[in-house]
Amino acid sequence: MKLPARGLYAITQTDNKSPETIINDVAAAIRGGAVLIQYRDKNPRDAVFLARELVKICHQHHVPLLINDHIELAAAVGADGVHLGRDDGDIAEARKYLGPDAIIGVSCYDFVEKAVAAQAHGASYAAFGRFFPSTSKPLAAPATLATLQKAKQALTIPIVAIGGILPENGGALVAAGADLLAVIGGVFDDQPEQSARAYQSLFKR
Repeated sequence: MKLPARGLYAITQTDNKSPETIINDVAAAIRGGAVLIQYRDKNPRDAVFLARELVKICHQHHVPLLINDHIELAAAVGADGVHLGRDDGDIAEARKYLGPDAIIGVSCYDFVEKAVAAQAHGASYAAFGRFFPSTSKPLAAPATLATLQKAKQALTIPIVAIGGILPENGGALVAAGADLLAVIGGVFDDQPEQSARAYQSLFKR
């Protein structure tokens, strides 16, 4: 499945939630317009089961599912790709496991040079952030709007913004060059379908 060009990139919120709740939340976010889903789970109980169920629901709606950090899990469940952070293996290894058409995203924090190198090595998108205070990544180094503007000039692959993004502040990131807004709590804290709609509206302005 292809990487969508623009829109809401919803990342699962798994802490203290049952698999059924996580699956229902993701379905609701997709109904609300999320164009890309990432399964992120720092304390998985049955990652294979949950990832397989999420692949099913995403593919029913023609939405790609990526796995955070875990190349082997992505291969095992037939996910559409993987998101790689600082210590999660490299793009060449991910391509070897997942094939030439897999979506491979890379965390670039606040470094446009890292994104340019990732693009040269075959990354599908570059993710920058965090842009605002974030409960899921409270210690992450901040990124700035100037980073997005510089990245827009330097890259041809899509640009993802992440970190504390709300419907109220996301418009500035889209205006500065973000193609996709990656969100956890803003979507899944409450009413995922309505929340997803609020983010998707930022791309219609």
